[in-house]
Amino acid sequence: MGLFFRKTKALERDIDQFLDQIVQGALAFVEGINSYLDNNETTFERHLKRLNKMEGQADKMRRRIETDLYVHTLIPDSRGDVLGLMESSDKVLNILSETLAQFSVESPDILPELQDNYKQLARLSCQSVEQMVLAIRAYFRDLPAVRDAVAKVSFYEKEADQTAEEIKRIVFKTDLPLSHKFHHRYFALHIESISDEAENVCDRLSIASIKRDL
Repeated sequence: MGLFFRKTKALERDIDQFLDQIVQGALAFVEGINSYLDNNETTFERHLKRLNKMEGQADKMRRRIETDLYVHTLIPDSRGDVLGLMESSDKVLNILSETLAQFSVESPDILPELQDNYKQLARLSCQSVEQMVLAIRAYFRDLPAVRDAVAKVSFYEKEADQTAEEIKRIVFKTDLPLSHKFHHRYFALHIESISDEAENVCDRLSIASIKRDL
C-alpha cells in the first residue's frame, strides 16, 4: 500500500489486517455451510463461533482505522472514500455472520438433491468477497488493477444469481409444503445477498478509483 501510505505504516497494517478478517470470514462461512449440509454440527458450530469472533475483531479494527484517519488527519483528500469502503466491506462480513447464524437458529431442512447447489452458491459468494478484497487492496497498491478485480466480482455475482434462481426453480416444482419452499428460497436469497453486497462495495470502489485517477 506504499502508493497511499508512505508515512502511515500503522494505518497500512490495520487496513491489511481488517481485509484479512473479511477473507477469512468468507472462508469460514463456506466451511460452515458445508458442515451444516453434511450434518456435522460440531464443525458447523466451530465455524460459526470463529466467524462471530472475526466479525467482532473487524468491527474494532474498522473503528480504529476511522479514528486514525480523523484524529491524525491522514490522507485527507481520499479519507471519505476510504471510510466508505471500510464501512461497506465491514457490512459484507456482517452479512456472512448473520446468514450463518440463521442456519443455526432456524435449522432449515435442505433437500438432499439441493445440497450441492447450496454449497455452490456459498462458494460463489465467497469468491465474490475474495475478489472484492483484492479490488480494495488494488485501490491502494495498483489502481489500474481495480477494474479487473471488480469485473471478477461482477462475474461471480451473476453466477450466484443464476445458482440461486436454479434452486428456487427446482424447489418450487416439488411437492413440498409452501412453507418449506419459502424456507428454501429464504436461505438461497440470504446467501445470494452476500455477492450482491460485494458488488455494491465495488460500485463504490469504482467511483473512488475514478476520483483518484482524475
